[in-house]
Amino acid sequence: MSHANNPDVLNRLKRAQGHLSKIVEMVEEGRDALVIAQQLQAVVKAVDKAKTFLVLHHIEHHLYEAVGPLPKETRDRLAEMAEITKYL
Repeated sequence: MSHANNPDVLNRLKRAQGHLSKIVEMVEEGRDALVIAQQLQAVVKAVDKAKTFLVLHHIEHHLYEAVGPLPKETRDRLAEMAEITKYL
């Protein structure tokens, strides 16, 4: 399994895909634009979180591959840096 094929990423994307399908139904039914826009924003956020998770996992994977196991202090610092990415 490729590290890019992570089950967490796939689950996040499948949930977003299901949510988007429901939004398409809402549009076809002529539902209120405000409600549709709110739901679209939720899908955008879900896809963005999946992307962030994928990128961070990729970095972590290749960092480990390049330098080997990291000490706990270094892993904690990386986790801190990963946490701040939600503000990008």
